[in-house]
Amino acid sequence: MTESKKIAVKVPVLARVEGEGALDLAIENGAITELKLEIYEPPRLFEKFLEGCEAQSVIDRVARICGICPVAYQMSAVHAYEKAWGVEVAPWVRDMRRVLYCGEWIQSHALHIHLLAAPDFLGFESATAMARDYPEQVRRGLRLQGLGNELIALFGGRAVHPIGVRVGGFHHAPEAHKVAAMVGELTAARVEAEALLDWLFTLELPADEQDFVNVAMRHPQEYPMNAGRIVSSARHDLDPEDFERHFREFQAPHSTALHAHLDGRPYLVGPLARLNLNADQLPGELTQRLAAAGIELPSRNMYHSIIARAVELLYAIDEALRLLRDYHRPDKAYVESTPGPGTAAWVTEAPRGILWHRYRLDDRGRVQAVTIVPPTSQNQARIEEDLRLGLTRAGLDRDEEALRRQGEMIIRNYDPCISCATHFLRLSVRR
Repeated sequence: MTESKKIAVKVPVLARVEGEGALDLAIENGAITELKLEIYEPPRLFEKFLEGCEAQSVIDRVARICGICPVAYQMSAVHAYEKAWGVEVAPWVRDMRRVLYCGEWIQSHALHIHLLAAPDFLGFESATAMARDYPEQVRRGLRLQGLGNELIALFGGRAVHPIGVRVGGFHHAPEAHKVAAMVGELTAARVEAEALLDWLFTLELPADEQDFVNVAMRHPQEYPMNAGRIVSSARHDLDPEDFERHFREFQAPHSTALHAHLDGRPYLVGPLARLNLNADQLPGELTQRLAAAGIELPSRNMYHSIIARAVELLYAIDEALRLLRDYHRPDKAYVESTPGPGTAAWVTEAPRGILWHRYRLDDRGRVQAVTIVPPTSQNQARIEEDLRLGLTRAGLDRDEEALRRQGEMIIRNYDPCISCATHFLRLSVRR
């Protein structure tokens, strides 16, 4: 008679992620019988806080949902307001908002690559430990993150919880000499971004191909950030207004954060999904570098996410340079708008994936109802699917420490922003 074998592994706290959560894993007779990515942070109730607020209050408050990607929340909100009120912004505003978004991508991707993900692939427990053997790489990450913060502050007034965005444009336009100085910094940083991509190509990333649905924005003329339709590798092509017809949020009993499915199944948002669906919108130099490194797109290996972030970081530097080189300061940085009733949805590409907002406004333009769907909550079902597949393929008969390390690496690879999703990792394995 075969003896039944059960194992339980618990990790109280996961380091190197934003927020707090837990993984509960039960293994019995060589198979996973229970797997829960638990989010135990209290719900933050931001959507209720916004009810009754006027436009500028909303735009400033949503920046406080996330300290890492405040621009994304502001951009999804301000575009929704402008759509509801029929506001047409000037081309200068559209371009400079794209520059602002580039700053967020640069700082977020630099932080995740150097301080959160790279230690996993190099066998270190922390970025501090990694810095002893890779001091220049860590310094480069900090320099690039600082550059992204400076770019955000140039248009946002400050890097953390920026305050420069308003309906119709910006409160103020930066002076030409400040922009010229930023162009110089971006030009110098481009060399470091190229070196970063080349360095990541040398890492021995795990080979674990999986079948998953990619979801991202798609724009006919540019790599997506602020505008476009929602597309998927399952052939969806949706207006942001149709989001709720296909995407369904639901409450998992083990999590304070909502999960999401696309037509009944998990899906991936974020840099790898964007790259898989929009590689043809990148400059030829970047796609050639990927091909030379042996990375075929679309990629089914989730560990290529770190490569996708480095590609987007380099692209964001080039895009900011393109838009700022011939900078001119307008007489007025915004167009006027008239508050009023309306309902509108908008989506933009946060560093971690699509961020969808819908607002319903009263006659004075104050919020009656709002729905915000952040990228991390959209990725949670996909993370659980990845954990189940990845841990099983690597072998469930390993010791608890090996299971914990791989489980943490899989989750960190998605760069989850847990606090956004609750509006990290205690690991519990029972065998």
